[in-house]
Amino acid sequence: MKKIIPLFLLMFALFQSVKMQSQDIMKSTDLSTIKVDNLSENDIAEIKSQLIANKQTIEQVMPMVLSKGMTAAEFIKLKLRLGASTVKVNETTTGTDTDRKQEAVVNIKEKDNQNSLIFGSQLFDNPTLNFEPNLKIASPVNYVLGPGDELQVSVFGVQEYNATVVVSVEGKVSIQNVGQFSVSGMTFEAATTKIKSAIAKVYSTVASGQSQVGISLSRIRTIKITLIGSKQPGNYSISSLATVYNALFLGGGPGNNETYRNIELLRNNKVIKIVDIYNFLVNGSQEDNLGLKDNDVIRIPAYKLRVILEGEVKRPGIFEMKDGETFDDLLRFASGFNDLAYKASVNVIQKTDKEFKVKDIKSSEFKNYIPKSGDVFKVSKILNRFENRISIDGAVFRPDTYSFNEGMRILDLVSKADGLKEDAYTNRAAIIRVKPDLTSEIVNVDLAKAINGDAEANILLKKEDRVTVYSILEFKEDYNVTIDGEISNPGVYHYFENLTLNDLLIQAGGLTGSASKRVEVARMIKSEEIDDTNPKKVELINIEISASNNEQAKNFALQPFDVINIRKVAVYEKPEMVTVSGAVNYAGNYVLANKKDKIYDVIQRAGGLTSLANIDGVKIRRPIDTKQIEKIKNINLKLDKKDSIQNRVINKLALDLKYATIPVNWKEVEKNQESNTNVTLFPGDIIEVSTFREGVKVAGNVLLTSEIPYDKSKGFGYYINAVGGVDNQGWQRKSYIIYPNGEAAVSKSFLFLRFNPKVKPDSQIIVPQKPERRKLSTVEFISIGSILASLSLIFVTAFK
Repeated sequence: MKKIIPLFLLMFALFQSVKMQSQDIMKSTDLSTIKVDNLSENDIAEIKSQLIANKQTIEQVMPMVLSKGMTAAEFIKLKLRLGASTVKVNETTTGTDTDRKQEAVVNIKEKDNQNSLIFGSQLFDNPTLNFEPNLKIASPVNYVLGPGDELQVSVFGVQEYNATVVVSVEGKVSIQNVGQFSVSGMTFEAATTKIKSAIAKVYSTVASGQSQVGISLSRIRTIKITLIGSKQPGNYSISSLATVYNALFLGGGPGNNETYRNIELLRNNKVIKIVDIYNFLVNGSQEDNLGLKDNDVIRIPAYKLRVILEGEVKRPGIFEMKDGETFDDLLRFASGFNDLAYKASVNVIQKTDKEFKVKDIKSSEFKNYIPKSGDVFKVSKILNRFENRISIDGAVFRPDTYSFNEGMRILDLVSKADGLKEDAYTNRAAIIRVKPDLTSEIVNVDLAKAINGDAEANILLKKEDRVTVYSILEFKEDYNVTIDGEISNPGVYHYFENLTLNDLLIQAGGLTGSASKRVEVARMIKSEEIDDTNPKKVELINIEISASNNEQAKNFALQPFDVINIRKVAVYEKPEMVTVSGAVNYAGNYVLANKKDKIYDVIQRAGGLTSLANIDGVKIRRPIDTKQIEKIKNINLKLDKKDSIQNRVINKLALDLKYATIPVNWKEVEKNQESNTNVTLFPGDIIEVSTFREGVKVAGNVLLTSEIPYDKSKGFGYYINAVGGVDNQGWQRKSYIIYPNGEAAVSKSFLFLRFNPKVKPDSQIIVPQKPERRKLSTVEFISIGSILASLSLIFVTAFK
């Protein structure tokens, strides 16, 4: 169906009269979606027959279909499938009525990947190149007129006349009141002079100079040329201003085995020019790009000699050579060697009558070597090695790679590196040297002796030597000390010679306010002998400091790897608070005055409960500590890997709950402050005392979430029924109740008896959802049936 609709639109556009098409398609047809590749051979045959029946050509309907959205590329495909190799596109002008016109010629360009390495082939594969003549230039005075050209003749001034005259097939132009003239074969300049002279005889003001005559070339005729040996050979209708390269481009360039160097331009059965495309590609010269004339023939014969150039050249590929051209010419075609090329010689593989052979061409032979057909030249890379390299690194001011000179000694290289650093270890330097067999050896140097004038110590260097000057800093261990405890920035610090405890305290940001005067220093024990009787691993040193000014009475010197611990004062407790909210007389934040402050103590400090307080609605909300969550994470519930219960519990605690609820029995607390329900408070606790409410809220999987007035004579089931009962997903026997103080109770069953929890004012009844149960599949039913049948057979057999 998708193919029939656009085909119908196309046939409707093509097979009506042009006038009717312009009226109807403008209203209802869009040809922009037509894809010619989707049309079958029967569709193309039908289009041909309809064109014949309507006595129309594809060129006649072209302006209409292009104006209705069909792309030029699709139109070209359609015309090619109808049997044409070239397509005349709609006449174009450059913007005004006086611009020169010319029927353009378009040809489909297809990328030639098979011959892409042939030098010059890219010139004819690039659709952005076409060598079309420029129609905007002034009328060329040497242009030869012929049948089909169109002249614009104007007389302006005292007398006026304006007309467009066409050169007829007899080569004549006819001007009203002036006469008929033969201009065929004349240049535009000569024809202009002839026409002006004739007009001056008729228009008297032209002869007197009161009027002027203007003649311009308004339309360029089309000529016929023939291409032989191109990728798309055939007869072409092109502009009379077209050149050889323009025609070659239309034909797709030389064929697979045709020449790029000896293309023949034949006129009147004579070769008037041998075209060498390399002359244009290499030198940019267009001396071979002659203008074409009607019935010209461009013949592209087969090539005679081609060679391949590979490797390190700027433009590798397949090149065509002429007789007498040398390897130097081939290099010029390839734009020369690239930066990594080995230029001393080039390897060439030649073909003999029986086999291949290899030949090396030295650089001195480049100008004389004549390539042979089928030669394969390979330009290799230079070696990845240096002829005069030497390097130095380590304790010198400019470690780097330097040039090597014969006779260079170690001190010469040190001098090139701007001398030794202050930390240089002069008793020994190392030279890594490559031996003639490419193995390496180390040569030691006494730089101190060399500096003092010892000629033997000032060793003679060789190329590729790698000199290393050591630093005394490399021989020293990186010492550090550690400080911990009541210090602003505890951590590990570098040890420096003469470092004291006072210095380290300042580096670590000073003592905190909780620091005591007691400091413990743990120092490692060093000994040349093992003392099995001494069980100590470290030596402990206790000292006192003045915590107020970060100083000590005696400036204690530290040693490497000391560990310093600043102890905390025995009593240092910052005030911590709890929050009291709800139905109390003085809600707000209260400081814990006692380490064992209980809920009764704090509520009494808050003025006690108000008259509106619900004594059954006292509870504590305690923040869940991150340490508690970590403990839950570390508990192994020994669940299946696919079970997510533990993860859900952790996420619930960390993300949703954040607080744990502690129910408080306030009646019991008032009777006995020593009761377990009189909870000891922690910092951050929130005491909530709810206001008395008489309703009972019912939520969850019930028909109506609502709050029912409290009736002490009614039970659990009454309130569920009061909201319409449970819905189809409700699980009534698992219903539970949450009391005002946060305590919860669930329904219980014993045998056939059911016990529901007691309902209190301001409680909340929750009906949970039934768990989803997966139904057994047909296969599972059959499997169970088979198992039962097998068991039955076993029992019958056993009791026979």
